[in-house]
Amino acid sequence: MVIAAKIILVLLMLFMVVNLMRALLAMLRNDPTKPPMTHYLGRRVLFSAIALVIIVVLLGSGVLAPNPRPY
Repeated sequence: MVIAAKIILVLLMLFMVVNLMRALLAMLRNDPTKPPMTHYLGRRVLFSAIALVIIVVLLGSGVLAPNPRPY
């Protein structure tokens, strides 16, 4: 379960980077026939929110253990 959750989180992070790059390309092209830059940035925010919810749920259920001493 822990490995699957970590793989899902890594994939979500990769999707965030991909959407950030697509937003950059949309901004540079400025083509009115293609989706606007905000479309891709909105997806990036959605994937960030999903990743945060998954992390909070996994921490709350005890599947993931937080670092007890971060320094």
